[in-house]
Amino acid sequence: MDLKSASTEIVDLDGRAMLPGFIDAHQHTVTGALINALFVDCGYTKYKTRDALMAMFRDRAAKTPAGEWLLFTGFDNLLQGGDLTMADLDAASKDHPILVYYINMHTATGNGLAFARARIPADIGDLPGGGRFGRDAARKLDGMIYEESALKKFAVAIPKITPELAGKAVIDWLKINASHGNTLVHEAGVLVFGDLLEDYERIAAGSPCRASISLMYDSMNEAEPYKQYGHGAQATTILGTTLTIYAMKIVGDGSNQTKSAAQTIPYLNGKDTGRPNFDARQLAAMVGEVKAQGWPVSIHCNGDETLDLALDAIESAYGAFPATGVNRIEHCTITRPEQIERMARLGVQPSFLMNHVYFYGAAYRDQLFGPERAARMDPAADCVRLGLPFTIHTDAPCSNIGTLQLVQTAVTRKCSVDGSIVGAEQAVSLTDALRAVTSHAAGQVGLGDQLGTLETGKLADFTILEKDPYAVDPDALMAINVSQTWVGGRKMFG
Repeated sequence: MDLKSASTEIVDLDGRAMLPGFIDAHQHTVTGALINALFVDCGYTKYKTRDALMAMFRDRAAKTPAGEWLLFTGFDNLLQGGDLTMADLDAASKDHPILVYYINMHTATGNGLAFARARIPADIGDLPGGGRFGRDAARKLDGMIYEESALKKFAVAIPKITPELAGKAVIDWLKINASHGNTLVHEAGVLVFGDLLEDYERIAAGSPCRASISLMYDSMNEAEPYKQYGHGAQATTILGTTLTIYAMKIVGDGSNQTKSAAQTIPYLNGKDTGRPNFDARQLAAMVGEVKAQGWPVSIHCNGDETLDLALDAIESAYGAFPATGVNRIEHCTITRPEQIERMARLGVQPSFLMNHVYFYGAAYRDQLFGPERAARMDPAADCVRLGLPFTIHTDAPCSNIGTLQLVQTAVTRKCSVDGSIVGAEQAVSLTDALRAVTSHAAGQVGLGDQLGTLETGKLADFTILEKDPYAVDPDALMAINVSQTWVGGRKMFG
């Protein structure tokens, strides 16, 4: 009230609560938007049994002209009965090429006609960056497709994407984010081609929330013209838009759900440890190049073996607390205590996909890692004890948009599938969870001086909730409705 003047408008929130605008520090905006527009959701929330899923595939095939692609997304191998096979999808239809994209975004399954349309030869070997194709006991292709370089082979399935289609899809996606209280969405890893960055600028100018991006390592040179707007510790802000660029991303391994994330200890009931996408020498060279060009680096690490490689590369190239800004570990799912301690010493910050606990806590415990290792997934409390800032994110479309779901899970550590608590010792306070989606998130995208807190001199981004999160049961946090979302002093939702 000390700031009140004659022109100040006083708004009575009437029991509602105003917070700094929520920031989702890791999504895949373009991918998620286009998937929403072009693919059919076949995920766990809609089809909880394999029989129901297969019946839906057959029904779609029956209603679609022969030869047309059938594209599905959101399949969850952990919660929907294990991986699909080429034989499974051939049983649904041999007259339609079928591609089923997994919710983890590292894996897909295709039927025989899909492999034929993509021109995948029977003797295809491994591809750069961890790309590969699954094989059965007879060494024949079994329909499984792993990692980006292999998934790209199936781009023939995607219809021509016009700027108009893409623009509308992205705006619709960001409107959903605004309805959940998000004032900024960070897209973690954009592979630039054609005029994509210019298109992003155009879309950001009319976006209902701020758009932040990091570029994939392979697209790093595309950011060179944007250095005129600044780069490094502070985000590169494209003048006249809400678009900012921060960091270069490297995908270090795959997904725990498909056992393609690299671990130092085998997954349960076998000898499989997954494997990193790059060896130590390759990763060190890539990270060194990012540092040489003056950017912070962001490395996707789901497994603790990959995290070792990433931290070695970062320490060699950057040292501790570099002037180039915050280096991030994306997901940082399975870790050892000494690794988090090392991150604190280096100033390397994690961003946790907290919905791993919400959806997969029981499956990680019972199917993948056992109780001890599963209890350490997304170890937020370790970070609090060490004073290491962390963020929590949805990785949408790998999980649903909804920041309060992340906050609730960070506080309760409750798995939605069976109601069990997974890693109670890694639970954090509500205040620490809210910092992870506000002030810490702003810092991790190079905008800590402009966003993340409500104070003089910062931009007017805020979220108004129908209830005070401190006044409700922790298990009811995600049920709080978002009343309004404001970006730069303009109401964008509500």
